[in-house]
Amino acid sequence: MNVNRDELLRWGDVKAKEMALTLMEEAIRSADPYEAVKRFLKVEGDRLVVDGREFKIRGKIYVLAFGKAACSMAKAVEEILGERIAEGIAVTKYGYSLPLKKIKVIEAGHPVPDENSVKGAKLGVELAKKVGRDDVLLVLISGGGSALFVLPEDGISFEDKMKTNELLLRSGARIYEINTVRKHISKVKGGKLAKLVRGTLISLILSDVVGDPLEAIASGPTVKDPTTFQDAYRILRIYNLWDKLPESVRRHIELGLQGKAEETLKEDLPNVHNFLIASNSLACEAAERKARELGLEARILTTTLEGEAREVATALGSIIEEIYHRDRPFKRPCVLIAGGETTVTIAGEAGLGGPNQELALSIARKISKLRGTAVLAMDTDGTDGPTDAAGGLVDSHTLEILEEEGIDAEEFLKRHNAYEALKRAGALLITGPTNTNVNSIVIAVIL
Repeated sequence: MNVNRDELLRWGDVKAKEMALTLMEEAIRSADPYEAVKRFLKVEGDRLVVDGREFKIRGKIYVLAFGKAACSMAKAVEEILGERIAEGIAVTKYGYSLPLKKIKVIEAGHPVPDENSVKGAKLGVELAKKVGRDDVLLVLISGGGSALFVLPEDGISFEDKMKTNELLLRSGARIYEINTVRKHISKVKGGKLAKLVRGTLISLILSDVVGDPLEAIASGPTVKDPTTFQDAYRILRIYNLWDKLPESVRRHIELGLQGKAEETLKEDLPNVHNFLIASNSLACEAAERKARELGLEARILTTTLEGEAREVATALGSIIEEIYHRDRPFKRPCVLIAGGETTVTIAGEAGLGGPNQELALSIARKISKLRGTAVLAMDTDGTDGPTDAAGGLVDSHTLEILEEEGIDAEEFLKRHNAYEALKRAGALLITGPTNTNVNSIVIAVIL
């Protein structure tokens, strides 16, 4: 992680912004996938030990990793298992790869899948089918897996899958809803990957989904799925997408509604074992502990933050104003922490940005002139939307600077062009790849 600290701390409420960056770094450190794997996975003689649970090693060990943290997790596994690994594949986002010894790395597209997403999934399926009854398949799952590990159902082309994905991403649907649809047009999601494995399947999962439901993370390739074709159909109707879908996707979902297409996995399989090893909640708790170590009162407001980014910003900003002016519900100085995932609903053409950038720009209006106040909003993977920014770090001076630059924050919000506004204000947060992904985090420092 390479944070643009110098640019962010050139002016304004430097002390508050510096504190926000320190807490952000602690949160990211706690969610490090490499360290999480090292904590959870051990080898003791002829046994794999995962979070205290033992698995006898009788045959070969295969490794399949996909997601933005795939390489960090795979690197830890290589160090733990060494030559015990028979074969492995890791599919990760462009720019997120790391050199591995035994495991083949494939870079693919995210948030929009590409041909390599399909290539990686096909190789993953081939690997899963190689696993014999005495073998172990270690699956390493992290956020972004839905886009990075893509294999459409028969009859659905990659182009139709991509169009469907784009429609979902632009609709304002929550990630859980998006994944419900993805699972029902995929050959690997919704527990379908698990169905292919004859031996022992052990999944180590890094959560990027609000509330950590395992079936939603990377669309739950190794987990039974409570959603149905009916749920997918309902979501597509709610967001007015049904009539916009490619014909092949509509046809497959209609077959599913008629019971003529395979449903997702609906029962626990005795050979499948899933373990959650890192999450947004743990990252927020780490930031809270660090703030208290530094002598500030810190509160986690929620780890299930959802809603339209600019509206969430208004609500959080109102709480900050209440604290600043009336010392309630908490007294200054204090830190507020929230985790989750906000959304942006786009209608028509849009500028450049992402939910965290939009939240930051929106909340800059609420904290304007509240001296000693700063708010950081970021996606913990270092990529907010289709940009090179992780999010934004704004303070009580940001709105004034934008006005001096002739930028109307409200107009930029309407055009979903938060990236450009924050860049002009020197408030764009750049971290580069963090090699983790546990959703988004918001840190407000009120001194």
